[in-house]
Amino acid sequence: MGDSSEHRAVPVVLTIGQLAAYAGVSTRTIRHYHHQGVLPDPDRNASGYRVYDATAVVRLIRVRTLAGAGVPLSRIRELLDADPDTFAAALADVDDGLRRDISALQRHRRQIAELAADADRVALPDVVADYLDRLRARGLTERVIAPERDMWIMFAARWPDAVDRVMADKTRQLDDPTIARLYELVKCLPGREDDDELLADIADLIVASHEDASARGELDRYRELTADRDLVTLMDSLAFPANPVLLRIQKLVAERGWTGWSWMERRD
Repeated sequence: MGDSSEHRAVPVVLTIGQLAAYAGVSTRTIRHYHHQGVLPDPDRNASGYRVYDATAVVRLIRVRTLAGAGVPLSRIRELLDADPDTFAAALADVDDGLRRDISALQRHRRQIAELAADADRVALPDVVADYLDRLRARGLTERVIAPERDMWIMFAARWPDAVDRVMADKTRQLDDPTIARLYELVKCLPGREDDDELLADIADLIVASHEDASARGELDRYRELTADRDLVTLMDSLAFPANPVLLRIQKLVAERGWTGWSWMERRD
């Protein structure tokens, strides 16, 4: 009788490096899959090293394929052991998730394109960015508009629910003859910062516009909406370094009975 051992299957033992080569992944990926539970920990040899067989190669390739298709590792273990119907339903669920992710990414791309086309829309509601565009159309310079933009960024972050109400008033004021004249004079400021008559005229128009706003109840509404006076003071601090002449105008306005800058109040 011959030795039957020559007909006995000899188990094939693979090292982690060999397994990685057969499956087309890195050894680091294999260890990660072990940690996540999608690839069972194998036996170890006498030296303590992991050893694998052919079934591990097949499972690892399936894991790699599912992961490469966008299936989360948290779902892969479920899919590997699922019957055909459960497998199909689970993949349909994963596909729905991928569709949502794609829609979100497409939305982000549109937002990035909009921001690239208009830097003012970074951290600003569209209604404010549109308002700033209208100021540019009036001929105001970026030196004037930049502090205004930064103040609105702070305002919108602190009082998002108030933006539309306040901006409705600001937009309407653009058609006010007093405001229109004020902007015409502000356009004349560059190079005429020492023109006392021009500064006095600007101060007079600022006071007149706020008298009108007070009569309409707008200033009281602003005070209710923006109770954080410390932040208003912080917003004011943005204007003066960019345009030192505004300090002189603010002093003239104060002489006419008004204080503040971003949100002005009649002095008692």
